[in-house]
Amino acid sequence: MKIVASELQKIAPNVKFGEGVKVYDFVNLYGCEIGDHTKVGTFVEIQKGAKIGRNCKISSHTFICEGVTIEDDVFIGHNVTFINDMYPRATAEGGGSRRRPTGCAFPRSSGKAPRSAPSATILAGVTVGEKAIVGAGSVVTKDVPPGTIVAGNPARVLRKITGGKAK
Repeated sequence: MKIVASELQKIAPNVKFGEGVKVYDFVNLYGCEIGDHTKVGTFVEIQKGAKIGRNCKISSHTFICEGVTIEDDVFIGHNVTFINDMYPRATAEGGGSRRRPTGCAFPRSSGKAPRSAPSATILAGVTVGEKAIVGAGSVVTKDVPPGTIVAGNPARVLRKITGGKAK
């Protein structure tokens, strides 16, 4: 599939698109993969090595950094930020610039239909389980169990979801 970039988009030639992908203006995409029928909203950056599944919705103002995997049918709310560096620094030990994050583990939002509400931050190494929901403004520092709702800073389990309803 060929995506025609407008002058309001920065899409590198090494981006891999599935069928029926919709990309809105003011995006920055490079070296990533985006699955079939996924929508990428305005003011989104998706970095190299990130993989977005099929039928996802990536809402505006979202930052998906290198190494993040978002599986099929996932909703990412507005202004969600993924972090891929456990110990961020501007310089390497002993001085000089860093070329890659050190000690990083990559976050993964995985499973069927997890959702992340607006302004959540997902830290490195975290997995968001199947059918989980991350509340607005949450800072997710630990794995989110499948079928749970988490919220807060740090995010904590509020309740389980059973039969499609929160309990």
